[in-house]
Amino acid sequence: MGSILNIGARALVANELALQTAGNNISNVNTPGYSRQSVILQAVQGQFSANGYFGKGVEVVTVQRAHSEYLTTQSIISGSVSAADSKRLDQLKQLEDIFQGGPTGLGAAVSDMLNSYSDIVGAPSDLTARSVVLTRADELAARFRDSSARMDDLRLGVRNALQDSVAAVNTLASRIAVTNFEVARAIGTGQSPNDLLDQRDFLITELNKYVQTSSIEANDGTLGVFVGGSQPLVLGKVSTPLSISFDEFGDPAKSKLVMKRGTATNVIEEATLGGGSITGLLRFQNNDLSDAKNLLGRMAMAIGTTVNNQHKLGIDLNGAAGGDMFRVSALPDGLASTTNTGAATVQVAIQTTPTSGASSLAASSYVINFTGAAAGSITRESDGQTTIFAASPITVDGLTIAITGAAAAGDRFLVSPFNDASSVFSTNFSSPKALAMANPVAASAGASNQGTLAMESLVARSVPAPAAVTITFTAPGTYTRSDTGATTYAYTQGQAIEYNLVTPGSTGWTLKLKGSALAGDTYTVEPNAFPRLNAGNAEALMALRDVPMFDGATLTDGYASVMSEIGVRVQSATFAADVSQSIATNMEKERTSVSGVNLDEEAAKLIQFQQSYQASAKMMQIAQSLFETLSQIITG
Repeated sequence: MGSILNIGARALVANELALQTAGNNISNVNTPGYSRQSVILQAVQGQFSANGYFGKGVEVVTVQRAHSEYLTTQSIISGSVSAADSKRLDQLKQLEDIFQGGPTGLGAAVSDMLNSYSDIVGAPSDLTARSVVLTRADELAARFRDSSARMDDLRLGVRNALQDSVAAVNTLASRIAVTNFEVARAIGTGQSPNDLLDQRDFLITELNKYVQTSSIEANDGTLGVFVGGSQPLVLGKVSTPLSISFDEFGDPAKSKLVMKRGTATNVIEEATLGGGSITGLLRFQNNDLSDAKNLLGRMAMAIGTTVNNQHKLGIDLNGAAGGDMFRVSALPDGLASTTNTGAATVQVAIQTTPTSGASSLAASSYVINFTGAAAGSITRESDGQTTIFAASPITVDGLTIAITGAAAAGDRFLVSPFNDASSVFSTNFSSPKALAMANPVAASAGASNQGTLAMESLVARSVPAPAAVTITFTAPGTYTRSDTGATTYAYTQGQAIEYNLVTPGSTGWTLKLKGSALAGDTYTVEPNAFPRLNAGNAEALMALRDVPMFDGATLTDGYASVMSEIGVRVQSATFAADVSQSIATNMEKERTSVSGVNLDEEAAKLIQFQQSYQASAKMMQIAQSLFETLSQIITG
């Protein structure tokens, strides 16, 4: 009789625990990270008798959580990648807002400034027209500075976001370490601590939203968590904090994720991070934002240098040579690596050779790696192209890089020519009379010319202009010059006639004629006697609109190429974010299909276990009735 009572009691306990588990599942249906739990039942070993083995009921073995290590890992990884892509996209959209098109954009400001010279061409001494040019130049400079300031604000925001994210990572890592301790202690009881394991998995999922990790389980049930492939963030009950630092060059525009263990500082390279919002922020800051800053700075430097060079070749209303129209900052020196042991320093300037200069500038930073005192290689970061050099100075992409002092083998320098060029861009003067719009030289045809010669263009190469020179055609294909006597020069119709042109800025001029010459025809080039009535330099400045400047694009199209570069990145990031989000969503659905709580299933289990509980209670009731009947028979 005692056996049937024990069987009933065990059944009541087992079904009560099953009901409790189902109720716990239902109550946690919306709890993040919760895994559905199930009671595992088994029959109690039967008792042998002469008539065979008789069962002794049921018992609860354990409470098991529905968990797939593979699906959980895949869901965490895909979510981490999605977080990186989404964060980078969010930042790129803010960057795209800075590079606006239309009438308020930089491109319109460049066009407006260059087009404003047309009014001066019609009225060289009109102060109103000159004031309009200065206003347009000020507007252009202000838009450069505003765009630069907005990017600086964006960089500061990214820096703060990185600091906040790293603080969150360190907090989560500490909580994982504490949970590891609790898990190890609980596993010592011989049972799986389901809720603690869910809690740890949830913490790891949250951690991977910031930085992608890998995990290895130890024999004691603790979990080792690693970042960057092999850097231990959590080992057992100990966590190691992360921090944000500048790169080896101390460049404030770029950041690195570092881990300090004792006295050692390990840099976690961006390429090893995988996913997570920190990765997205680092990629944006170190690549996208830095490239955009270079694009904007290169544009400011090229426009400022080109306009200044041309403006200096003109004469203002006071008869003085023109100066720099824009204030353009000197290119910064190279930043030395913190590991350098040599005594070298690096200076950077724009080339002044005929074949290079502003039109050759590349929107990129450069890394110099020394193999000797003044030898090594320079790598363009935008595309990885490397140039070998054996002596100073180095010429690359319109830049002259000079090395002072002796470098040690292994020394490194970072050259970022344009990072801050747009932030200090401004006009140099405010007086309209200071605009050098007149050409210092003038050309006139001989009064007795018989051919159809006419001047197409006259470009000055220096101020003041050289002495008068008369060109006399001895035949349609030959001419002499008054400054060189009887020396005969070959001439092809439409070719430019050069005077003392060696390098840009050298003494001289370039005359281009159209039409046909006959023997005896002359053209005289001499200092301009009426600069107040001349707008030749204004015409030359206006002609800069069509000068190839930015990777083959003209001055007025340069901003369009910048917008296109940013737009392409946004489109690519949008696609990547959409794809990774879709994958993450699908993987989470796969995980929840195994681990999630289905209310319909749990409701069915409640009915099932309720009926079993009631049947078990009925069994005990019957056993009690039998026991009472038997007692009455024995005592009666």
